[in-house]
Amino acid sequence: MNLLEEKLGTAVAFKNILFATDFSEVSEAALPYVTAMSVRYGSMVHVAHVLPEVTFLRPGAPDPALIGSIYEDAHSNAQEKIQRLSLRLREYHHKTYVRHGKVPEVITGLIRDQNVDLLILGTHGRTGLGKLVMGSVAEEIFRTALCPVLTVGPRVPSSVPVLQARHDHDLPTQVSCRRILYATDLKPDAAHGCSYAVSLAREFRAHLALLHVIEDYGDHLHERPGPIEATLRELEELISPDDLLDRPEFAAEYGSPAAVILRTAAENAADLIVLGARPAAAHLMAATHLGGSTVHRVVVGANCPVLTVRS
Repeated sequence: MNLLEEKLGTAVAFKNILFATDFSEVSEAALPYVTAMSVRYGSMVHVAHVLPEVTFLRPGAPDPALIGSIYEDAHSNAQEKIQRLSLRLREYHHKTYVRHGKVPEVITGLIRDQNVDLLILGTHGRTGLGKLVMGSVAEEIFRTALCPVLTVGPRVPSSVPVLQARHDHDLPTQVSCRRILYATDLKPDAAHGCSYAVSLAREFRAHLALLHVIEDYGDHLHERPGPIEATLRELEELISPDDLLDRPEFAAEYGSPAAVILRTAAENAADLIVLGARPAAAHLMAATHLGGSTVHRVVVGANCPVLTVRS
C-alpha cells in the first residue's frame, strides 16, 4: 500500500451483505455483484428467499389443510433452489434463509438481526399489479431498508464487465467500476449519500461526477447561468479537495430529474449511480406501485446498478 492509498483508506465497510432473491433471471443478474462485493470487502453473504403470504380470491375461510399443503410444497421447492444456489456460492462465506411473510417486513428484519450493511437485489421494474411480486417491490424495500440498497434493474447488461473470475467458478470476484455518478437533491442530508459515493470511488479508484437537477424552473431560465453557478458551488462544498484520487466533475442542469440523471449516466458511461432515497411516508404502497418516483424511474431505466442511500 502506498502513502496515497494509506491516506485515503476505505470509509465504508460492508461486513454483511444481504442478497434477496426470488430465483428469477432478474435475481440472477444481481448475483455477480454480490460475489464481487463480497470478495472486495471480505463480506459475509446472507442469501434470503421470502415466500409471500397466500392470498385466496374466493370468499370464505380456506381449508387449513390446504393452506398447510401449499406452504409445505412452496417451502420445499424454495429449499431445493436455495441449496443449489448455496452450492454455487460454496467458495464464499454465506448463510441462507427461507422465510414466510411480507417481503419488505422480512427483509427489514433480516437487515436488523444480521447487522446488514448492504442489500443487493434485482428488479424487473414492472408497474401496476405485476410489480407486486418479489424482485419488483424494490422501491418499497429501499425506502424502508435500514441500509443502502444496490439494485440491478432490467436494462443492466446480463454479462457484467468481469475483470477477474475464479478459474473453477462461474461467478466473478471483480467487476468494473470506473465511473460513478452521484445525483443529489442538495437537501441538508446530501452529505450522507455523498460519503458513500466518495468511499466507493476511493475503493474502486473510480472517477466521480456529482449532479444536481433543477426541477423548479420558475423564472430562472433567462438568468442562466446564475442558478447553475450557485448549484455548482453547493456541489463542490460536499467534497474536500483531498477526498479523491482525481478531481471530480460537477454538473447542474434544468429538467426532469429522472431523465437528466439517466442521460448523464449514459453519456458518461457510468458503472454505478448513487442516489439518496427519502424515508417511507404514509400510503407508501400506493405511491411506489405506480412507478412514478424519480428513484424508481432511474432504477428501471439505468444501464448500470443503482445504489440508493436512505436519508
